[in-house]
Amino acid sequence: MIQIVKPNVFIDFVSKFKIAIALSVILILIGVGNLIIKGPKLGIEFKGGTSIQVEFNKPIDVAQLRDTIKSSKIFSDSRIQNIGSSNKRFIIYTKVSTSSTKGSIEEKLKQLLDKRFKGSYKILEVNMVGPKIGKEFRDKGIIAIVLSLLAILIYVSLRFQYRFAVGAIAALTHDVLMTVGFLSLFGYEFTLDVVAAILTIVGYSVNDTIVIFDRIREKVKENRKLSNTEAINKGISETLSRTVLTAGTTLFVVLALYLFGGHALKGMSFALLVGIISGTYSSIFIASPILLMFKGELIPEKKEEDSTDRFKQRVEFDIKQRGG
Repeated sequence: MIQIVKPNVFIDFVSKFKIAIALSVILILIGVGNLIIKGPKLGIEFKGGTSIQVEFNKPIDVAQLRDTIKSSKIFSDSRIQNIGSSNKRFIIYTKVSTSSTKGSIEEKLKQLLDKRFKGSYKILEVNMVGPKIGKEFRDKGIIAIVLSLLAILIYVSLRFQYRFAVGAIAALTHDVLMTVGFLSLFGYEFTLDVVAAILTIVGYSVNDTIVIFDRIREKVKENRKLSNTEAINKGISETLSRTVLTAGTTLFVVLALYLFGGHALKGMSFALLVGIISGTYSSIFIASPILLMFKGELIPEKKEEDSTDRFKQRVEFDIKQRGG
């Protein structure tokens, strides 16, 4: 196995916990505060609207297409998204979502496009999402995230102890809030793709956290004389090489997706970028400190009676029985 960090390295992570938690609180307050003040920027899947996919016979200038479309009041607030890198296929988003106007929206768009691109394009599809369906998508997205956190709480509680489960959920909540906050700060829309990215982040982060928890538990079982602080520092230090390698390779792929995946994947890939960095950070600086908030040993030692003592007790019981 490749070792980025030397096997015998020991880093005192516990001493940095207070600084790390303070930094996290500040970033979350800024991001969530911005979200509350400005409100979430929802995609048409959640707020309702219409998406129209258009394909041109040859590459066109996006600026010309944008100027042509936004000359109409119906499309004044529209958003144009390029599909691929050929500048031939686009998706046009508008807030209008009333099903009865579907025909008129398509006709209106044709009238606009005919002014500059007549005969050189075709409308591939028109999709509408009403406000009611948008609300249903939004509610289901929130429920999916909450249920995933609840399932992880139950799983970690069964595999480890309650204190480990609390630490894992605290870290996951931190990652979700951090991702949502940064999406709001940088003006990205909340779409179904972004919800999928957040659920992916939850799975990625809990995997990283469980690897560290496993090593901490091993350290405690190997040496009962270790303090909780020493066990946590050793557990994190010994998994640091694996953590850096996993985060680094995943970040490389997601960064490539962000840079070269096109506008359609910007929101999702940005959420993944923030989530992977936050998930790696929270596994070390959020989940582990929670363990120190509880009193007692990390892994309570099971007290087993010595076999000799049990034999003596049995003999004494038999003697009493015979004497009686």
